[in-house]
Amino acid sequence: MRALKVLVAEDNTINQRLVIAMLTALGHTGVVVGDGEKALKCLAKLTFDVVLMDVMMPQMDGLEALAAIRLREQTTGAHLPIIMATAHVEPGDRARFKKAGADGYVGKPIDQNALQAELQRVLGG
Repeated sequence: MRALKVLVAEDNTINQRLVIAMLTALGHTGVVVGDGEKALKCLAKLTFDVVLMDVMMPQMDGLEALAAIRLREQTTGAHLPIIMATAHVEPGDRARFKKAGADGYVGKPIDQNALQAELQRVLGG
């Protein structure tokens, strides 16, 4: 898989560091923001291959940010792959996130192999 530029929307500092370390180990680069509002601002300025979006964040949570991104895409015709991440793993989560417009899903704590597999699945690589 080619090197990816990943936007990581995550409010927990320890999780931010872990995800960046995993992405780096996999040969990718990551940019970290602490909430959904910052993710939207970052996406307005920079281009990413994929977003790893925490569900529970302050100001604007991951599902609100996902909805705003998908709404924006209706006017641009573009599609940015988004993988949701949550510690509250419930049986219906994958279906709920897919219905909300997410391309993928990983449970927390994030496992590097699971992250790699989901990146490959979502990006078709």
